[in-house]
Amino acid sequence: MFEYNSITKTIIMEAWKDQLKGNWNQIKGELKQQYGNLTDDDLTYVEGKEDELVGRLQKKTGKAKEEIQSWFEKETVS
Repeated sequence: MFEYNSITKTIIMEAWKDQLKGNWNQIKGELKQQYGNLTDDDLTYVEGKEDELVGRLQKKTGKAKEEIQSWFEKETVS
């Protein structure tokens, strides 16, 4: 079984951030469709503040951090 070490986690997180930045408008629209209670302020993306964005989404959706990141990964790969 593959184990994640800190370097692997950092590489994965950086790739996720790049994908998030590149597809943000599309992702934002999909999130608004799925979660009608999200506001533009909730979905404000600031480069370097991805953890704050995930935190706001956790609070509004009740989802775990890993679920949100997994959803982003799925959306940015497809």
